[in-house]
Amino acid sequence: MSRHLTLGPGREFDAVRDLLARWGTAATGVGDDAAVLDVPTGSRLVVSTDSSVEEVHFRAEWLTPEEIGWRATMAALSDLAAMGATPLGVLLALTVPVRWRGSLGAVAEGVGAAVRAQGAAIVGGDVTDGDRLALTITVLGHAPQPLSRAGARAGDTLYLTGALGGPGAALAAWMSGGVPNAAARARFAHPEARIAAGQWLAGHGATAAIDLSDGLSGDVAHLAHASGMRCTIALDAVPCVAGVSALEALVSGEEYELLVAAPSLDVNAFSAAHGGLALTAIGQVQAPAFGRGAEVVGEQGGVRVELPRAHDHFASVR
Repeated sequence: MSRHLTLGPGREFDAVRDLLARWGTAATGVGDDAAVLDVPTGSRLVVSTDSSVEEVHFRAEWLTPEEIGWRATMAALSDLAAMGATPLGVLLALTVPVRWRGSLGAVAEGVGAAVRAQGAAIVGGDVTDGDRLALTITVLGHAPQPLSRAGARAGDTLYLTGALGGPGAALAAWMSGGVPNAAARARFAHPEARIAAGQWLAGHGATAAIDLSDGLSGDVAHLAHASGMRCTIALDAVPCVAGVSALEALVSGEEYELLVAAPSLDVNAFSAAHGGLALTAIGQVQAPAFGRGAEVVGEQGGVRVELPRAHDHFASVR
């Protein structure tokens, strides 16, 4: 019995048939007007949508088609990681210009590889024409008690997975006309959604979490304002990749590491459970100062420092 409904004739559906053949067991139940999924008893549905657009999130000369597919998919799945959720399904909407049609299969291979790596399945989507390659990916997951940005409490410690700065260093090299080093390029082109890490953190007392897409300085502000708290970041404690300063790492976006708040976490147990992935305490959560609202404070060497502004898609007009 086929895993998918029989598709009708036409070039668009020929393209979809090719995608399904490439994805194999990474896709299931495609072909109807909508996907039907079962949510385990006692869990809540967790849903997020993310877009990756040519000339906005990547340039064709920077990445292979497979890397474009992988990166866009992992970016979307990272939102499930921040909620401590287990993936249920992935919906993929592709906008494919004529000049990209010969590479569509390779983009799909990257999507499929990312989906398989996280134990998910492609359950539907859409393919359309357009003037830029774009992947809009909706991810569906479940969790008994999803984490939120809004749960941080006074007295919590702020923890960060991994090390920061690689994607920012790669982008800076490209934008200056250079070539990034292999490690920085790999962090930009081949990020990992921290799904297992998010589940572990949710199960070990994390009160709030966010994935780092806009840069630490911006995303910690999102967490602080959602929770109504004052967050202090110790710049000397922020783990950075080689050759990157803490201030540079703070604005390195599209990291897809997790920032979490918790009363206390065993960083050694976390690392042992996740193949050596580091979990580092980098700050504290406090009640807002009298007469002030939520805020983020940076400290370096015991001295308060101004944090750099994070990426904002609408900060300037093209």
